[in-house]
Amino acid sequence: MSASPLQVAQAPKDRASFGDVAEAQEFVAQLERFEKGEITSDQYRQYRLSRGIYGQRQDGVHMVRVKAPQGVLTGAQLRVLADSCEKWSRGYGHVTTRQNFQFHAVKPEHVAPFMEALANAGLTTREACSHTVRNVAGCPYAGVCGGAPFDVTPYGELVTRHFLRGAWGSGLPRKFKISISGCPDDCAQGAMNDIGIIARMENGRRGFRILIGGGTATYTTSGNVLHEFLPEAELLEACEAVVRVFHAEGERKNLHKARMKWAIKRLGFDAFRQKYLEQREAVRAEGGRPLPTLPPPEAPPAVTAAPLTAPSSPATLLWKQTSVKPQSQAGYSSVNVWLRLGDLSAPQMRAIADLVETRGDGTIRTTQSQNFVIRWVRDADLAGVHGILEQLGLASPHADRISDVVTCPGAETCRIAVTASRGVAQLVGEHLRAKGTDTTAVGSADIRVSGCPNGCGQNHIAAIGLQGAVRRLGSRLVPQYHVTIGGGIDGQGASFGRLVGKVPARRVPEAIDRLIAHFEKHKQAQETPRDYFKRLSADEAKGVLGELLDLTEANAQPDDFIDLGSTTAFEVVAMDGECAQ
Repeated sequence: MSASPLQVAQAPKDRASFGDVAEAQEFVAQLERFEKGEITSDQYRQYRLSRGIYGQRQDGVHMVRVKAPQGVLTGAQLRVLADSCEKWSRGYGHVTTRQNFQFHAVKPEHVAPFMEALANAGLTTREACSHTVRNVAGCPYAGVCGGAPFDVTPYGELVTRHFLRGAWGSGLPRKFKISISGCPDDCAQGAMNDIGIIARMENGRRGFRILIGGGTATYTTSGNVLHEFLPEAELLEACEAVVRVFHAEGERKNLHKARMKWAIKRLGFDAFRQKYLEQREAVRAEGGRPLPTLPPPEAPPAVTAAPLTAPSSPATLLWKQTSVKPQSQAGYSSVNVWLRLGDLSAPQMRAIADLVETRGDGTIRTTQSQNFVIRWVRDADLAGVHGILEQLGLASPHADRISDVVTCPGAETCRIAVTASRGVAQLVGEHLRAKGTDTTAVGSADIRVSGCPNGCGQNHIAAIGLQGAVRRLGSRLVPQYHVTIGGGIDGQGASFGRLVGKVPARRVPEAIDRLIAHFEKHKQAQETPRDYFKRLSADEAKGVLGELLDLTEANAQPDDFIDLGSTTAFEVVAMDGECAQ
């Protein structure tokens, strides 16, 4: 089997490649060894997972996860993703809550050419899955937000490159997640990561507040403060020391308790921190991990074309209110582009590549809410940019509003999902948009959905969270969702939603309506939806949901036994999942 590369653009000259073409040929060799019986299925699975290649619920195809460090992708890279998903996937890609792009239904023989095309464009799938240091997440507004003391983007890239293909980047007890935030409110969700890096200034010096051991799923915990202020020069050695302690102390037999948060719980934070300090000394004895020279601050792009002229309209004004954020650089704004369920088609990718190269800085940044941001748009071009996005079906003013429901892929493709989370996300989103809820007082709230307890849709940190589950009613099964309220992340850490009931899938929109109505009736002056749901007691919320929590054979409807997006009776298909492999 041979892999033929696409004719693709090379990585931009001002940014070194993350890709390695040799890895595609290595994948071909490993696949051939597996097909010849020279390595076992477990050995092959461990290999391909470390290369970002997942199995799907469907036999004979894979999901390919492409790393986008801090969500940054160039126009040239978007074109490669467009070509690749048309040739080898389903014609569109999916943005994840860790700012990656995922592509489904890729046949095994197409994985290597897919990887080669990515590598030629400066991208990689390496360590996007398995027991590795995963994609480093970052704030999409880093460097253009007035609330940050400095641009954290270069530091996030250094952390990425330090671990990618490095001695400590893989072979860990479990997956390891890092995020870097520019603002004190922890915009990149560091409090729920294994390492959360938050920019700080102290006496005129750059540095970081460091949190460790955050996480969600079946054991939710906010990150512990490792350093209130870590000088910037010590960032790489500190991150490596934490990973080294995890490598030595993490659980390797019971994968359900293998994340670093469990090691901290078992040892105690003080003992874990002592081991960390010992590893810091070991790293220094090896010569330390000096911070390379950082690039100069990002400058405005050289856009010389005449401004895009377009007539103003009510739609343009609403879009500017919800989706446009003025930058700290006068005369420029960033545009938040709403992706329905996080999906972007190949034609849309190509058109966006053209747009950012002519009217932005040549890049997009994907977000943890499954949208993307176009930065450095001249204010004079905003109306025209809105017109172009309208033509692409991407100008809806719903980005990061309550109807912009964040969701994992769910049972559509995931092997361990219980419910079709994308189906309920679409139903809820369409329901709220039809009611105009985005423009009301509750519009700033977020709803997040996961199809199983692992929480890939980040339901634990949502104002309203939904987690897929199953209910038995007689001899039949009903898809349902655990409803939680009051989750969120701010500068004080992470707070996790409290369970207030279990609602059959078809009743979820009514449950959302009732919670919203209660907020609108009982909120205090200037109270945000998140703060309101955080103080609302579980008992009162259960009273609000009322009879929606109860389902009997007498009041059940035929549709209650069919999952959203399906036409057949609901069943839970137990499969060997790969998230914990």
